[in-house]
Amino acid sequence: MAGKNKAADGKSAGDKNKSGGSGKGKGKGKDDAGEGSSGGGGGGKLKPATSINVRHILCEKHAKKETAVSKLNSGAKFDEVAREFSEDKARQGGSLGWKTRGSLDAAFEKAAYELEPSTVANPKWAEVKTGFGYHIIMVEGRK
Repeated sequence: MAGKNKAADGKSAGDKNKSGGSGKGKGKGKDDAGEGSSGGGGGGKLKPATSINVRHILCEKHAKKETAVSKLNSGAKFDEVAREFSEDKARQGGSLGWKTRGSLDAAFEKAAYELEPSTVANPKWAEVKTGFGYHIIMVEGRK
């Protein structure tokens, strides 16, 4: 369903006012995928932030998400993988822009705020499942 760019109410899938879901945020960088390590999740070392500049890749099916993760592991740029695989915000390379605390799905937000900033060329990401599907999340900035 690549044409599915927004949720039914017109907001992006990461936005809070949606059916929630349980999530397991497993941070993975391209060098430690499959290890279950935090791959750049701050582990309490990041300064508290009130907003983040976030990108995501949303896949309805687990297999599609795994294919996207494989591409990232092989060194593909995050925005290019988002354009190819994401079912939300694909045209923007997965960009959701700047989001404040409390504006995103709880599981998505928890995983995103634990990530340290990275670039699309060398992303550090987390994976989380919400009511929308499977997300691969990266953060470009914090403030």
